[in-house]
Amino acid sequence: MALMDAVSLTAKYTAAVFAFYWLVAFSYRLLLHPLRNYPGPFIAKLTDGYGGFYAVAKRNHLVTQQNHQKYGRVVRYGPNRLVFNSAKALHDIYDNDRVVKSRVYLVTLGFTGTINVFSAIERRVHRVKRKLIGGAVTERSMRDFEPTMASQVHTFLERILASTQASQPVNISARCKRLGSDIVGLLAFGFPFNTQTEETYRPLQHGIAASNAHNNVMMQFPRLASLWIAYPLHLLNYAPRKAAFAMIETFITTRMAEGKDARHDLYSQVADEIPPAEVWSEALFFLPAGGDTTATAISALFFYLSRNPTVYRKLTAEIRTTFTSGSEIHGGPKLSACTYLRACIDESLRISPPVNGTLWRELSQEDPSPEKPFIIDGHVIPQGTQFGVNIYTLHHNPEYFPEPYIFRPERWLEGDEAEKKRRNDAFAAFSIGYRGCAGKAMAYLESSLAVAKTLWYFDFERAAGPEGELGAGKEGDLKGRHRTGEFQLYDIFASDHEGPNLVFKTRGDHWKELVKG
Repeated sequence: MALMDAVSLTAKYTAAVFAFYWLVAFSYRLLLHPLRNYPGPFIAKLTDGYGGFYAVAKRNHLVTQQNHQKYGRVVRYGPNRLVFNSAKALHDIYDNDRVVKSRVYLVTLGFTGTINVFSAIERRVHRVKRKLIGGAVTERSMRDFEPTMASQVHTFLERILASTQASQPVNISARCKRLGSDIVGLLAFGFPFNTQTEETYRPLQHGIAASNAHNNVMMQFPRLASLWIAYPLHLLNYAPRKAAFAMIETFITTRMAEGKDARHDLYSQVADEIPPAEVWSEALFFLPAGGDTTATAISALFFYLSRNPTVYRKLTAEIRTTFTSGSEIHGGPKLSACTYLRACIDESLRISPPVNGTLWRELSQEDPSPEKPFIIDGHVIPQGTQFGVNIYTLHHNPEYFPEPYIFRPERWLEGDEAEKKRRNDAFAAFSIGYRGCAGKAMAYLESSLAVAKTLWYFDFERAAGPEGELGAGKEGDLKGRHRTGEFQLYDIFASDHEGPNLVFKTRGDHWKELVKG
């Protein structure tokens, strides 16, 4: 009995100590913390678990926007976190020498334990890695790579052609993810994933998505990584992540066995510059960054074209009057002259940003101007604060994009210089500053080829009945997904999505060009 009494007493004292600790911590965060006067959800002021919860639900972007609507341009989104909703804040944060990536990015080291271009916090390290990786996706590199990209787009079109024979609905997200995966596999390692035609490497996409979702939760709630309650989350994502990493190891070892100069790909550019372990780590960033993000832009554009007949007719008219055959559609002056196509792609990137979350930053420990106050959109920010702009929220801010939920490509072709500057300053689909996406040229080329060629060879409409609603919001939904005309994104740091289901029909005899190959 004495032992039981001692154990019981110890448990009570331990509970009391923990209760006192959290009472003091929560009181400080509410009453004395440097960010105490910033508005925000009550729970968010106490714990990063607020963002972690909505990361698990994959709707942080929607909740962040709702909070901005309720609290204003600046919201306290964690005990030490502020999220902003203005173009001024975007440039004050991401185009600033005093700012570095938040330390939360280190949770993405995961299986490899090696820093890559995504997780590099120090500017010097990132600069070196970006120079190496960026060389594979410059405009010049894309001109050399375009024939390979075009061959994968051709396979994409062949699969659509096959669907027309039975009028089967096509899940565009699934097809675009496979297209992006096959293209980036060849660009990175010259390795044919062939996910458009074969099942073998399709689990790679699921594994990468699981890894992104897992990392996103840990980035929003960093303390969770060290708590036992995170174990079920680790276990849930372990199998698909491990399978994906095993596949990536196969790609790399196969490519390494060929020798550096066997192909003109990413590996050939970095093989002599970084050790094999870092090649492996960079692949974990390059594959989803190069494949999934472009798939989001293309999928969203098909969704909005299927629901906006006026835009659909205007874009098809531009493509079908600019070119005389499908084989004529390639990178160059004619494709660049398709200004409405570019406007449609930009509008897709705006309304459905491929990275729809908040990119957390912090003031550098090696601040070059420590004596100067650090100011974001008029707010003096104390050292130790994490801050950022939510891309989805900024892209739906009516101050910069009137009627933000309306898919209207014309907004990119009209307005005076002041209006264009205001709009462009708030456009951050590829982020901005020295951390801006190096693959911008690749994204525009792949999107342009896939969309223009599809519209040359086919007409399409959304599937009838419930199948045609895949990817859309649901009327009456209370969690921010109530807009039936909006393509639904799921926040896993990058944007995940499903649909739309479309039914394609061949356009005259133009499809015969595809059969001839």
